Amino acid sequence: METWILNGWAASADAWSLCGFERSRLFSYTDQLDGLPEKALEAADSVVLVGWSMGGSGALRLLLGHREKIAGLVLVAATPRMMCDEGWAGMTERRLAALEAGLRLTMGGGLFGVPEGRPNPYMTDTEENLSRGIGYLRATDLRRDLMASRGEFASIPVVIFQSERDGIVRSANADFLMRIFPHASLRLVPGAEHALPVAIPGQIDAAVRELASR
Repeated sequence: METWILNGWAASADAWSLCGFERSRLFSYTDQLDGLPEKALEAADSVVLVGWSMGGSGALRLLLGHREKIAGLVLVAATPRMMCDEGWAGMTERRLAALEAGLRLTMGGGLFGVPEGRPNPYMTDTEENLSRGIGYLRATDLRRDLMASRGEFASIPVVIFQSERDGIVRSANADFLMRIFPHASLRLVPGAEHALPVAIPGQIDAAVRELASR
């Protein structure tokens, strides 16, 4: 059984440095923008997907297109729709612009709620890549497709991690995911923000290992 990580926007591999689960592949946000997970899945048999933030959206997109190859999902601060619209608790354009500016100024340090003494999971990248990522965040909306297909997902084990204080992916997003995966295990994390892979690595480890052992 392979285990793949789909990383968040502008996130580095250090985001997962405190997690000890065995992983087969780690796809950066640019890998995802280039469609590399989809290409790799064509040659894979069965995979557990671990998706954080933008990578959670990527994991949901892979599920929609390749249901038969997904053996489990661990969704970490994941959302099918990053931006707000009518009736949806997402980011405003102003908030997204502030995150982009802060990322460039601070390499993400402290801006996204990195716990003290933990590695900074963020990096900066080229202007072109960051802009491509922002375009993905603005445009992606998987809600309708997920709702239309939700009856097909009952056999897939799912664990959802969501911070109660996340200012990027609002906790209300987990309510929507639980409608799609009513059998999922929901882990609401108090006192943490968006950088859950460095905030609760032990909990994520346990969830991934449990799914991978099935």
